Amino acid sequence: MSVINPIIYGLVADFIRGAVQSIFDSRFDWTPDAESILVLMRTGGMTPEQERRFRPYFDLFVEQARRGEVSGFKPMVYDETFSEDPPRFDLERLLKLPVAPDEQKDLFDGAGNQSETQERALLDQLIAATRLYDSSEAIQELLDFIIRLREVAPFNAMLLHIQKPSLTHAATAYDWLQRFARTPKEGARPLLVLRTMGPVDFVFDVLDTEGRDLPVDAFSFPTFGNLTDNRFGEFLRAVTKEKIDLLPLDAGDGQAGWIRLLIPSRGGKGKAVYQLAYNRNHPAPTKFVTVAHELAHLYLGHLGADNGRRVPDRRDTPHELMEVEAEMVAYLVAMRNGLEPRSESYLSNYSGALGDLNLYAVMRTANAVETVMGISAHKLWNEGHH
Repeated sequence: MSVINPIIYGLVADFIRGAVQSIFDSRFDWTPDAESILVLMRTGGMTPEQERRFRPYFDLFVEQARRGEVSGFKPMVYDETFSEDPPRFDLERLLKLPVAPDEQKDLFDGAGNQSETQERALLDQLIAATRLYDSSEAIQELLDFIIRLREVAPFNAMLLHIQKPSLTHAATAYDWLQRFARTPKEGARPLLVLRTMGPVDFVFDVLDTEGRDLPVDAFSFPTFGNLTDNRFGEFLRAVTKEKIDLLPLDAGDGQAGWIRLLIPSRGGKGKAVYQLAYNRNHPAPTKFVTVAHELAHLYLGHLGADNGRRVPDRRDTPHELMEVEAEMVAYLVAMRNGLEPRSESYLSNYSGALGDLNLYAVMRTANAVETVMGISAHKLWNEGHH
């Protein structure tokens, strides 16, 4: 049996309370879904050994909450685990928790800060272990799912596909209630996504909610199937705000565009300046796909690291794979907005190993490109439902 250290328990209790307040609705009993907190922590990098040492403290708090001795929300008078200034739910803070002197190791030893490299490694391990995307057909199924789920950012859509590929529409319990007068059914299991301002959130499939009938156009967003030059110009204005110089080329049909580093960031900090060229003689939809493709190269790290944009250095990626990754991003961004790029067969024509495809980088980059062009799922959702 594990020994409960009261100092550690006070710290862990504050953390659990922060988690409960961040991800559960205070109107409902959170204890039946308490395991969701552990799922979150495993996603954040908690090892089996760390969980073994954490679990007794977690189980004690949950049991006390079930008995009404402590609370995950407004603390009761006799809730001795409550501190006057409990820490906000933050995995990085959790992984740095101090412990009592008699503990030989940190309660969460070995985890450290969850860098983007570690985050990607965790997702890669999940994909590799489940062999979810080991064929072009499986990858195409994933892309089709992300295209359909327009109300969710590409990276979160991939997380949802991993958890529930049959999902049709998803939203938080708050959004279901406020926007559609619907609530999760009793016993409905939430799905984990990354929150816009971090760290995580839970969403529910529409089939797991009940209430008012859903409007036919509930998840309809504007598309750009008939994209005009004026509308395309709006996207360009959004791009230029991100220290990207645009250069319209007077070129023949065979030239689409390119991107290059123009001015490195000072001291490796802040955003570098880039120049992106596109063929001004192409129709607007083609120009849109070109800009998305070239932006993808930037955010995929194909031009090197950009710390101001949290872009890693991936210049060692083989050229053919660079083009496939950028085409996947452009394909996703275009298709999610009602455009059909010419390069739909990019994946079937790829002669390299599918295991070399960095799906993590592709999805995070698709997020970034939609955001830079002013068409992120978050932005369109808010514009279309207010």
